[in-house]
Amino acid sequence: MNLIIHGHHLEVTPALRDYVQDKMIRVKRHFDHVIEANVLLSVDKLDQKAEINLRVSGNTIYVESVEENMYAAIDTLIDKLDRQVLRHKDRIRDHHPQEAIKRQQPEDLPQ
Repeated sequence: MNLIIHGHHLEVTPALRDYVQDKMIRVKRHFDHVIEANVLLSVDKLDQKAEINLRVSGNTIYVESVEENMYAAIDTLIDKLDRQVLRHKDRIRDHHPQEAIKRQQPEDLPQ
């Protein structure tokens, strides 16, 4: 996974970078087919905003979070992202494998 962290009106310190990398392990544990993650951390007056564009095979997941503290914004961002990733994973998985097997087998024809 390629992780890119940007700052807008904010210097991305090594502590912030490490915090984001540690939190992204949680997402990678649930879904390891992530191609790239672009994280944007920004400050607008009193609001601390964290955004992420997560590229997975066949889709892009966008999540944003606004809080008064940057670490809290990152925490809520990862929580939202984790829910979205799990939902994406459920969508790509076949939910009815037994029905697929039944369709492949020829039905008994009366003779």
